[in-house]
Amino acid sequence: MSLSSHLEELKKKHASLSAAVDQAHRSPGTSDLEITALKKRKLALKEQISRLAPAH
Repeated sequence: MSLSSHLEELKKKHASLSAAVDQAHRSPGTSDLEITALKKRKLALKEQISRLAPAH
């Protein structure tokens, strides 16, 4: 897998987690713990993308 395709995959996962966080906020049955876990996964992906993305 090339770096660019890997980055695109990470960005897709990040967008998916972002949508999941938004949905969790709207869902009254979702605990704060679950939302926090989703946000941590999202942040980890963002940091990984930042490390791998070429500096502009």
